[in-house]
Amino acid sequence: MQPIVYLNGQFVPMNQAEVPVMDRGFLFGDAVYEVIPFFNGVGFRLEQHLQRLQYSLDAVGITLDLDLKALFEQLLALNPGPHQAVYLQVSRGVMPQRTLRYGENLQPSVFAYSYPIRMALEGALDQVAGVTAVTVTDQRWGRCDIKATGLLANVLALRDAQQQGAQEALLVRQGYLTEGASCNLFLVERGHVYTPLMDTHTLAGTTRSLLLELLQAAGIDCTEQPIAEQRLQQADEVWISSSTRGVLPVTQVNGQPVSTGVPGPLWLRVAQLFQQFEQQMLVKNEKNDDETGTA
Repeated sequence: MQPIVYLNGQFVPMNQAEVPVMDRGFLFGDAVYEVIPFFNGVGFRLEQHLQRLQYSLDAVGITLDLDLKALFEQLLALNPGPHQAVYLQVSRGVMPQRTLRYGENLQPSVFAYSYPIRMALEGALDQVAGVTAVTVTDQRWGRCDIKATGLLANVLALRDAQQQGAQEALLVRQGYLTEGASCNLFLVERGHVYTPLMDTHTLAGTTRSLLLELLQAAGIDCTEQPIAEQRLQQADEVWISSSTRGVLPVTQVNGQPVSTGVPGPLWLRVAQLFQQFEQQMLVKNEKNDDETGTA
């Protein structure tokens, strides 16, 4: 059975969804996107994802007038499953000719589909093996704060990592770490957590912001600052974060172990806080359903 997707006002089977070849998202990557996990129908940091989407839309000058929450609700209902991620893409639209210049008042093209996922950090944390990574030169464009669809540099970075037997690429620009190919980055030194500053070379991750909140609430010191690549060699712990993976320990970088080469104690504490947040989110939703009589 084909999954049902949303495309420009219609819900259709995926194999029937067709995008015009003159769509600017197809021709130029003139589009932005979001990936939002839904656990038992509850959007993980939904408002923060939508705020980041609006930031990207505003930055590239695309106006979208659409009830996205209602769209997501319909899409998830048409593709049943306990935990799903929704991919949403908005391009500038279709023009009759391939030209860098675009006309005013174009109708954006909107595409969304959902796919099954597991809850981030589901199960026993002592079974988490950790992630291996390599450093790769950050060759992306200068506006990485916009969640745009032009991800060729990310694709090539992950290809380089895989060719070296690693699972993630940590990106380096002029000697400083920015983020991973598909995640944000944290370092631990002597019990203090550090993460790169948010600027135009870094995407503001929704899980990154959640971890900053959890660290502050737990009284764990965390500083946002430029982080030189060589600090990876002396770090006590290295973590990566994303909405679909939660927060994961990096146990090896460039073939060398991070500290003892196993997930560290501060990661375990933060991962427990993350799990608690997820469970509280689900319990809150179940309570709301009971109060409203939702099945």
